[in-house]
Amino acid sequence: MANDSLKDFLAAGDSGDEREFTSGEDFYQLYLEELKLVPPCSPEEEERLLDEILAGSQSAVKRLVEGKLGRAVRMAEEYRDRGLSMNDLVQEANIALLLTAQEYKGGDFDSQSEERIRRMIEDALELQNTEYKVEEEMLARVNVLKDISAGGGGELGREATVEELAERMKMTEQEIKDIMKLTLDAMSVSGE
Repeated sequence: MANDSLKDFLAAGDSGDEREFTSGEDFYQLYLEELKLVPPCSPEEEERLLDEILAGSQSAVKRLVEGKLGRAVRMAEEYRDRGLSMNDLVQEANIALLLTAQEYKGGDFDSQSEERIRRMIEDALELQNTEYKVEEEMLARVNVLKDISAGGGGELGREATVEELAERMKMTEQEIKDIMKLTLDAMSVSGE
């Protein structure tokens, strides 16, 4: 499947031929195969394109970005297995490359694009890590709330009130309500 071109894949989809992807890695491999068809910029071509970009040429931006995609992918691969899929890493690198080309005002394009690619990927990884930590913290709070609720219900002979739960967990009543709402929302999504 990775040897098929994107055009072949799309044509097969139109003909009713079924393709099954098992992961984002399949799409990444397909992207790499397609990328082999895009010639990189020679130093002379890059210099000419940068001059044209300074003169306002959008076609020069397009060709420069196309010619530098391989470099962006190689940089993205340095961040593999750090919390984002290769598809996400490549997307961040490609967006950074495009923005650098669109905003180019002169100077060393490779240094500018490398700096922006690394910054955008690192920002995306940091955001992913922060979201994971928040998710873990919320899960821990849900579990503690369930335990305290069950224990409090046994002691009281009835379900604990939101006020009692808040007091025991040293949280506000609104925080308890928010956790309960998240738990109910998660249960309704999972079909419980």
